[in-house]
Amino acid sequence: MPVESPALPAAVGALYAQHSSWLHGWLRKRMGSHCDAADLVQDTFVKLLKTRTSLEIRAPRQYLSTVAKGLMIDLFRRRSLEQAYMETLASIALADIPSAEAQAIMFETLVELDRMLAGLGAKVREVFILSQLEGLPYAQIATRLDISLRSVNNHMAKAMEHVCLMQWESVE
Repeated sequence: MPVESPALPAAVGALYAQHSSWLHGWLRKRMGSHCDAADLVQDTFVKLLKTRTSLEIRAPRQYLSTVAKGLMIDLFRRRSLEQAYMETLASIALADIPSAEAQAIMFETLVELDRMLAGLGAKVREVFILSQLEGLPYAQIATRLDISLRSVNNHMAKAMEHVCLMQWESVE
């Protein structure tokens, strides 16, 4: 875990004072929502507090917009997942709808799974999903995707390495 400099909160506070209004305007133009922009400004500076170990940022607006852009993409991805999840729930018979607690757990699991798979290429992700979520054996995956069994093995190795690295990074 990075060691935080005692001066970091003051430095981030100074960045906030100098650039938060600009960042809010920048985000509002891209998102079309004052409230979403305000939330992402706060999230950007919280992330900066959590992850920065250096006080020197050469191009603060560029750095802040890069962090905010990543958070904005995460927000849009989460909303898209939430919309798809709600549509799926709407198609289920009323008697089969899980409890609110179970729904929350399933949705958070879905978000975490999406985050883990986001860094994979499309084919690797597809092989992983067919294997781990649909339970298909490698030979059937190879046939379905019209790729060799060796390619399936290679894709699964990449996917498992990626998932393990994501798990390891989340523990740190």
